[in-house]
Amino acid sequence: MIVRKISIVVSAFFTMAAFSQETASTLESKPEVKLTYLDSIKSTFKRNDLASKVDSLWMNELVSLDIYDDLTKDIQTINKDVTVDQELPTELLKQRLAAMNEKSPFEIEYNQGLENIIKSFLKNRKKSFSRLMALSEYYFPIFEESFAKSNVPLEIKYLAVVESALNPKAVSKMGATGLWQFMYGTGKQYALKIDSYIDERSDPLKATAACSEYMTKMFNIFGDWELVLASYNSGPGNVTKAIRRSGGKTKYWDIRNYLPKETQGYVPAFLATMYLFEYHKEHGINPERAVVKNFETDTIAIKNQMSFKQIADLLDMPQSQIQLLNPSYKMNVVPYYQGEQHFIRLPKDKIATFVSNEEQIYAYVKHDTEFRSTSSRLAVKYAPKAKPAATKPAAVEKGDFEFYKVRKGDNLGAIAAKYDVSISEIKKWNNLKTNAVAIGRSLKIKSEEEAPVKTIPAVDREQAVASAENKEKTAVDMDYVVVAGDNLGSIAKKFGTTIAELKELNNLTSNNIGLGKTLIISKAAIVIEEPASTAIASNSVDTFKKKATSKNVSEDYYVKKGDSLYSISKKYPGVTISDIKKWNDIKDEDIKPGMKLKING
Repeated sequence: MIVRKISIVVSAFFTMAAFSQETASTLESKPEVKLTYLDSIKSTFKRNDLASKVDSLWMNELVSLDIYDDLTKDIQTINKDVTVDQELPTELLKQRLAAMNEKSPFEIEYNQGLENIIKSFLKNRKKSFSRLMALSEYYFPIFEESFAKSNVPLEIKYLAVVESALNPKAVSKMGATGLWQFMYGTGKQYALKIDSYIDERSDPLKATAACSEYMTKMFNIFGDWELVLASYNSGPGNVTKAIRRSGGKTKYWDIRNYLPKETQGYVPAFLATMYLFEYHKEHGINPERAVVKNFETDTIAIKNQMSFKQIADLLDMPQSQIQLLNPSYKMNVVPYYQGEQHFIRLPKDKIATFVSNEEQIYAYVKHDTEFRSTSSRLAVKYAPKAKPAATKPAAVEKGDFEFYKVRKGDNLGAIAAKYDVSISEIKKWNNLKTNAVAIGRSLKIKSEEEAPVKTIPAVDREQAVASAENKEKTAVDMDYVVVAGDNLGSIAKKFGTTIAELKELNNLTSNNIGLGKTLIISKAAIVIEEPASTAIASNSVDTFKKKATSKNVSEDYYVKKGDSLYSISKKYPGVTISDIKKWNDIKDEDIKPGMKLKING
């Protein structure tokens, strides 16, 4: 028996030794993986052990506008005089409203209209309110701090739910913007900066300070918080008219029927929202989890212009989270103005990484910006000027102009590229005020004498031809014309992409899209290979060369805790979220740890 045990042990020992040799041999023969410049920069980062992982699907929920659209429609259309069939005894509601009234400066009294609106929200918007309560964990502390400084009732925080559904990117049909829905003129009146890069009406801190100042001024005029809310919705002029028409009464409930119809439901909607937040447990409304809370974030001053994409790549976080925390930057860029400071808000662990590695971060941003500029210039340099007659779009010559008939899927950028002219020239020749062009319209394109052909050295000529052939093979643009009933969410679902990707491709600052607008659905990024002389170091030339990824090799990836489709796609050059969803037949972006994903390429 002892001899048998010894034999088993000896056999196991030799098996392990053989396995170790085989493993070592495999590791030695594994080809060396070249790091990109971005990876080499990040490999030097000092890491913070606290890693904040964000579910990209939930981030899309936070920045979507569906709750805003639903609540806005409800407030404008709810009939306070129509009884709603929903389980809530009237006597119990009266008791709860009386309890709220005791600890609030607002006059919260029962009436049938308020009961109907509360029941309508309970019947139709319970899920929306559970999501709103998750958002409130981030925004309410900001509001309360600002209101406390100005002695504004903290309950005013619920007004942001009614105004914008706690979405800082919300824009009304009239152009009111941000959490507190300031019009352009009002924003300027309260010193909120609005320019091409920045709209501080969407800045939670600055817009809330402006709201606080407005509320204080209106209370000094009316001396009644319900009337202050009414003036916020319809303007102080309409409130004054209602007071006159009521015979001089100065209580909201006495003048309500003399106010504009929307304002008649506005204050009750505010009180109904307050009630649902106060008694959500009693009605089975369970708040969704909050992705990030305000005290878990911090700000840092940015010394040079940088894009959200650069920050996201460097700090391994989705752009959607940066957008959520920094909604006042319209172009997804933190600008640099001489003599002004601009800040970016990030989770504290990302702030720690940023502060610990500022020198490398700014070095990468400088390189990336210069490289993109160089690539653009090289693309212009190598682009073939003369176009074969067969590939030129059909046009009718007429004097100094040719006429091009707009087809389905065309846009000014594509037409300008076909004729080697600029968009501004086409707009000038055709007296166009916007970039929108109708299908079937004939556009004037100015004819020019063909420029003399320059002699290109053999090497450059080969590079130009190779570049053109590569562009022919890999650039697959897909356009989509918006039709009635479309929104960014439905379009993204239709084409297997995300709202964030659509907005980035089309330079959209909000989720609003006009009927007939042409959207770029996908666009292959083509980068001209950078000459070795512009590389930072000879051993990292491959860093700046983006080649088509071969997608004929399959690899399995097992989802780890904290992974998202965004972070997984970043691990595989050339692979997008849409690719992963397509290869694995995933309908949404909900993935779980341990799940096996197939990655091609």
